[in-house]
Parts: sequence; structure tokens; C-alpha cells
Amino acid sequence: MAKPLNKLVSCVILDLDGTLLNTDGIVSDVLKAYLVKHEKQWDGRRAHRIVGKTPYEASAAVVEDYELPISTDEFISEITPRFSEQWCNIKAQPGANRLINHLRSHGVPMALASNSPKMNVETKISYHQGGDEVTSGKPSPEIYVEVAKRLNMNPSSCLVIEDSLPGVTAGKAAGMEVVAVPSLPKQSHLFTSADEVINSLLDLQPEKWGLPAFEDWIESTLPIEPWYIGGPVIKGFGRGSKVLGIPTANLSTEAYSAILSEHPSGVYFGWARLPTRGVYKMVMSIGWNPYFNNSEKTIEPWLLHDFNEDFYGEELRLAIVGYIRPEANFPSLDSLVAKIHEDRKIAENALELPLYSKYKEDPYLKIS
Repeated sequence: MAKPLNKLVSCVILDLDGTLLNTDGIVSDVLKAYLVKHEKQWDGRRAHRIVGKTPYEASAAVVEDYELPISTDEFISEITPRFSEQWCNIKAQPGANRLINHLRSHGVPMALASNSPKMNVETKISYHQGGDEVTSGKPSPEIYVEVAKRLNMNPSSCLVIEDSLPGVTAGKAAGMEVVAVPSLPKQSHLFTSADEVINSLLDLQPEKWGLPAFEDWIESTLPIEPWYIGGPVIKGFGRGSKVLGIPTANLSTEAYSAILSEHPSGVYFGWARLPTRGVYKMVMSIGWNPYFNNSEKTIEPWLLHDFNEDFYGEELRLAIVGYIRPEANFPSLDSLVAKIHEDRKIAENALELPLYSKYKEDPYLKIS
């Protein structure tokens, strides 16, 4: 049981774009394609300029940053149809449906508060306050103050879950407790005003806020909807065996940027197949490895078997079936290695459970 924080809450207010919906990948893809028209190249390092802003503010930032020869209104009229075409491709963030279903099943009041205009989206949340229904968008607290009024709740009894700095600022200014789930990588250190910062919705512990705890963790693992990835084993950073004493079988991320953007960084586990060798238990990290401060998101599976030789170039298929923890930084190399071995033990034990062991026969692992 997690130790409760200072304040307990009785309702939850959720941001939509970036918090419940994985919109960042769609936004970058649309802008990347659009900017080619103006012979410009999308720079992901500028993404923070549009996250958490109203559509007009975000559009104005793009026009200014890329010195586009059009007005903000013209940009909006040109880009809106492109976003509309992609709306059907937007997916829920991992853990979003789980959280909503959990709170709903326990009768916890919920609302949406988004800088975007109110939309006709099918949700299990009774109330949605759109940015077009208030005078000022985030970071103004107006939208959260209005939601509290609609829910007939004291702001101090509300928990806000946000992915952006403007959203966090708005929630705190409204007198609410705020959990930040940064949607941009390597930004957690900027969210100092939030009451708690977590890696993803998978890591939220409602009991810290006096809300009902999740009951779906099994032996320190969280079952997830299985997902799959595969490709030839490549040479990585050379630190797995040499520095850590842990031989990882790295996969190229070049062809999998889209699927990686759908899954939070962290430690996962499942089954791995090498066509000429067999199927093995595996535990893997996805992310930037804070201890080594990777510059790009990587996939580093560790096949839990002692191999006598390397298998670079061999086709590796992975069925990822469970989640263990978020990635974290460590004060020393020894503490990092100890945690990785703890992850191995958790994965090995969990994969013996019928819930997970059945995926050893997954058709994806058998395709040649």
C-alpha cells in the first residue's frame, strides 16, 4: 500500500490531449508533412512550444518558429483538415482506459478539462469542459475553477492529471492537487510545481490520494494488452556485456518509431524467439536509460538464457505481455545492475503464471 500524501481528494479532472490521448505523434507527423510545403523541417526539440497551448497559441508558435509566410489564421485553415483526417488514428495513452474504468467502477466523479475545443468524443466521463467555453485557456486556472463548480466540488478536493507545464500551472493556480505525466521525454525535472510527477498513467497510484487502489497488479507485474516487435539483432552501445555484465539483444528503432511512441518508457517483459534457437523468457527496457542519458529511445531486450555465442543479424521476435516499472536513474552502477537483476527475477517468476506463459505459443513468435 502506497503511503498517502498530505491531501486526500474526492474527484479527478483529466486533461485530454497528451494525457488521455496520444496526440503527440499525430501532431508531429502532420506538422512534419505540412512544413515540407514551405521547405521547412520539423524540429522535435521545439515541441515544448506547442504542448499544452490552445490551438490558436500553438499555431501562432509554429508560424513564428518556422517563419512561415502566412498568418496564424491562414495556417489554421490549412492545417485543420490534415488533423481531421488523422483524428481516427489517435489512440488512448497506455493506462488511460484502465484508469477511467477503475474510477468509474468505484463511483469517483470525473471530468475532462482541455484547451482544445469541446469535441464529440465517446468517453465514459460525464462532463467535458472545452477550451472554447472559457475566456482564457491554460495556464489560466479558469477552466479548472469552472469544472469544480460544475461538479459542485471544492477545488482543494480535486486531483488534476496533466501532461503539460501550462496545465500543471493552471491546476495549481486553481487550488487543486496535480499529478504531472510529462508527454515530452526528459522533461520531468521541469515540473517542480506539480505535487507528483510520474512516468505514465501505468504508474499512477490512486491510493496515495485517498482513492481506491488498483487491484490488477500480479506479483509485482501489470498485465498489458500484448504488443509485438521484431527485427535483426544489431550491435548496441557495447555496454550491456562489458559494463553491466548483462548481454542485451538490441533492435533497431528506425522502423518502429511509431509503435515506440505509443508505449511509455519503462521495464517490460515477455517472450522472445530466435528462429534457429527457440523461444526464451525476456525482460526489456524501453526508453532513454537515464543513467547513461541516451539521446534516442532504445529497445534493449535481455533474453534470460545463457548463450555460448553472439547472434548479431539473427531475426528476433518479441511478444511483450507485461509491465514492471518506469525507467529510473540510479546513484551508482552497482545499484542499476542490482535493479536489473531484480527485474529479471520478477519477469522469470511471472512468466511461469498461466496468465503470461500462454503467450509462449503466440502465433507471432511462430511466423517464419
